[in-house]
Amino acid sequence: MNKRILPPTYFLLFLVMTIGLHFILPIKKFINSPFNYLGILLIGAGIWLNLHADKLFKNKQTTVKPFEESSCLIEEGPFVFSRNPMYLGMAAILSGISVCLGSVTPFIGPVLFFIIINFKFINEEEIILEQTFGQDFLEYKKRVRRWL
Repeated sequence: MNKRILPPTYFLLFLVMTIGLHFILPIKKFINSPFNYLGILLIGAGIWLNLHADKLFKNKQTTVKPFEESSCLIEEGPFVFSRNPMYLGMAAILSGISVCLGSVTPFIGPVLFFIIINFKFINEEEIILEQTFGQDFLEYKKRVRRWL
């Protein structure tokens, strides 16, 4: 049985890493109060992106799981400005936590998350979407950026 580690697991791992790095190896604090509270806005935006995109998947009765064939191409809500709003939301939450913590090392988490999600998930997902939806996906891909 070949089980893949799914994006929420990576998110949780990088969340623990992001917070852990701040306390284990903070290096230098460069975002001080009150500016570090701006991270709360990123966290809120990330939560909103994930919840809104998840609701659209449920409303359209299509899968949210990577590598499973989708039954429809969603082009509304946050999918108007990002082809991957759930991944963007997770990256925003990690970035927001890094801003709140304010030291250098927590920013390693969001950067690594971004890289891993791009190479382990998005590239393959887009191949599947192109095979499933053909020209419709290619036109959507021209209109909407991968992240922002």
